[in-house]
Amino acid sequence: MRELPNCPKCNSEYTYEVGSLLTCPECANEWSKSEASATDAVRVWKDANGNILQDGDTVTVIKDLKVRGSSSAIKGGTKVKNIRLVDGDHDIDCRIDGFGAMQLKSEFVRKA
Repeated sequence: MRELPNCPKCNSEYTYEVGSLLTCPECANEWSKSEASATDAVRVWKDANGNILQDGDTVTVIKDLKVRGSSSAIKGGTKVKNIRLVDGDHDIDCRIDGFGAMQLKSEFVRKA
């Protein structure tokens, strides 16, 4: 049996095919198969332990991180609240007390 994607509007799993369109019986949304493949490429951010991160999460830095342009470092165990996930090399935007706005890599944090 073929797996059909969930509805992009209401996330219902009960989608079905009608000709060349996919249809949701719960919200009556119709979309093409090409749109479905474009929405399947959703990026997932994971911490050092493999837990999925989301905007607004609180994370803990797992090791001391040197800050370029500063004589001090962010110590391991520092809690960072209300993160924002972004695309790029450093995928977490946040504000750290004593340092200000920072960008971190998700591989150096764990979800609190």
